[in-house]
Amino acid sequence: MSVQYQITGTAASEIASSVESGVRSGRLAPGRTLPPVRKLAADLGVAPGTVASAYRRLRERGVVETGGRAGTFVRERSSLTPTGMLTVPSGVLDLVSGEPDPGLLPDLNALKPRVEITHGNYRDGGPCPDLLDLARERFAADGVHGELTVTSGALDAFERGLAARLEPGDTVAVEEPTWSNGRDLLLSAGYQVTPVAIDGDGPLPGELDAALASGARAFILTSRGQNPTGAAVSAERAAALRAVLAAHRGVFVIEDDHWAELSQVPLHLVADAADRWMFVRSASKPYGPDLRCAVVAADPDTKARVQGRMAIGHGWVSCILQHFVIAAWTDDAAGARVAHAGRVYAERQGALRESLAEHGIDVWGRSGLNVWIPVADETAAVVALRDAGYAVSPGRGFSFHGAQSIRVSTARLAPELAPKVAAAIASASGPASPPI
Repeated sequence: MSVQYQITGTAASEIASSVESGVRSGRLAPGRTLPPVRKLAADLGVAPGTVASAYRRLRERGVVETGGRAGTFVRERSSLTPTGMLTVPSGVLDLVSGEPDPGLLPDLNALKPRVEITHGNYRDGGPCPDLLDLARERFAADGVHGELTVTSGALDAFERGLAARLEPGDTVAVEEPTWSNGRDLLLSAGYQVTPVAIDGDGPLPGELDAALASGARAFILTSRGQNPTGAAVSAERAAALRAVLAAHRGVFVIEDDHWAELSQVPLHLVADAADRWMFVRSASKPYGPDLRCAVVAADPDTKARVQGRMAIGHGWVSCILQHFVIAAWTDDAAGARVAHAGRVYAERQGALRESLAEHGIDVWGRSGLNVWIPVADETAAVVALRDAGYAVSPGRGFSFHGAQSIRVSTARLAPELAPKVAAAIASASGPASPPI
């Protein structure tokens, strides 16, 4: 721990607050290791159990995590640490961001003439009926039914749905490895999180059954383009997961289909096997990250609770944004652009997957923007790849178990570069091993 910051306090709450203050100020930086429990207890003149309780509170709030022999350290991401994209050095290829390629997004400026912009009012604000009608048709084509509403993106839907159905302290089952933003949101909101291992076909049914049997009250899964692995739920896996959910009534299920229009594999719906469920499809990946709009299908009670919470909060998603989505969904050129982008992303991911296979490295990615690669030492692998000219993400931000892995974004990876990247990964990764 840095000598510039001294943790203080005599009660667990005071010690935890002192650590949080250090994290907020930046004096306890992400990755900084905290003192061992017994050492800090001796320094502060308190019982070890008091420090252990403080560390537990910090873990529950998502401020720190425990890495076995590595000790307790400040998380890379928490509600207390400002977030930002990793700065990629000049001359290094960005395989980190995991964002859509701007060159493949539809031209929103071209949609402006089709967007209805009027002065709204507090009385009539809410989901635009025309958007709901279009969404109902698009969802029905994928076998998704339910009552519809609109939120400010997928994470907004998650937060509102969970707040409507759960209490802080309740346990939520999530994929392992998982989307770090979603996990950080859960921890910051005070939920307990339990991992459900996945493979290339989605969450493992036995793992989900065990998590629900142990008390998890909600389950979040990704339909396609799972981040960080690129997994997609298969028809057989969906059927098995639906059977598990049927045996655990009362569980709230959120299904994230962010890859939707870009996907080259069909949707196999899971969520509506539960009696409390939410299916979320955002516009960010196909149409642009700044289009903060998602359409939600849900059971009637969940939809009413989510929309009701919005009404007493910020009210509604801007109708201007909603009309941009309507314009994008009804514009032939935008639709063709999205279809083209989906094919390009699949080609880029497939090129790296095939090149890695030539080096004996098998990965799951068959949809989305990323692949997940086990390595012998992720820190050494990240550094070696950076030195070779490639920036990748360390796996610790996505894994509960601290699995030694890296995430490689293929969003902007030209297929002709895939063999060179795969060779560098093979050199940096150490002995090949299964994906988890």
